[in-house]
Amino acid sequence: MRLLLVEDDLPLAEALTALLAGSGHAVDCVHDGLGAEALLLAEQFELVILDLNLPGLDGLSLLKRIRARQPSPAVMILTARGTAEERVRGLDLGADDYLSKPFDVREFEARVRSLLRRQAGLKSSVVRLGGLELDLTTRQFSAEGAVLDLPPRERALLELFFQRAGKVVAKEAIVQSLTSLDDLLSDNAIEQYASRLRRRIAPYGLVLRTVRGLGYMLEKPAEAQ
Repeated sequence: MRLLLVEDDLPLAEALTALLAGSGHAVDCVHDGLGAEALLLAEQFELVILDLNLPGLDGLSLLKRIRARQPSPAVMILTARGTAEERVRGLDLGADDYLSKPFDVREFEARVRSLLRRQAGLKSSVVRLGGLELDLTTRQFSAEGAVLDLPPRERALLELFFQRAGKVVAKEAIVQSLTSLDDLLSDNAIEQYASRLRRRIAPYGLVLRTVRGLGYMLEKPAEAQ
């Protein structure tokens, strides 16, 4: 999933970027409010992790502008300002979650997973299609209890198809969701990943269909309709 981290504490920003990227997310990081707003105008994100005490444009003002636009990503406020008044104000302005510094990394990761599930419209942490199961907590695919070993980019792409099963996923949406500004993902690369996935998932009763001129669709098996 594509995430935007807006944090002006550089060591913390680097640590969180590495943590999220290590979990397979595409992460962009900016250190000021105006830079974040410019990036949000140009790109789409599933989740924004937002500090409040930012130079240029403070976090709450940026939150107002995020919520004034559609589609709007999930927003988690991450800040050292921990007063009840600040939390209430942030939530009233449209934040989906609020985590005060310092925090436990495990709780941070759990909250990120929860918000991404909610953003994708998923109530359960487990998605089952055909003979495959996706655990959104571990972000692992398995079949009959055995973990399916996938390279990181193929796993991220299959996760995207699972979350949007039965719907066409455009190539542009794949690029937006799976790459940060520092990454490059060409049409040819997407086609190669899709071709590999098509072969990998066929034994589990799943079909990845090319929708000419649009993108790809993971067809839901009959029992999952």
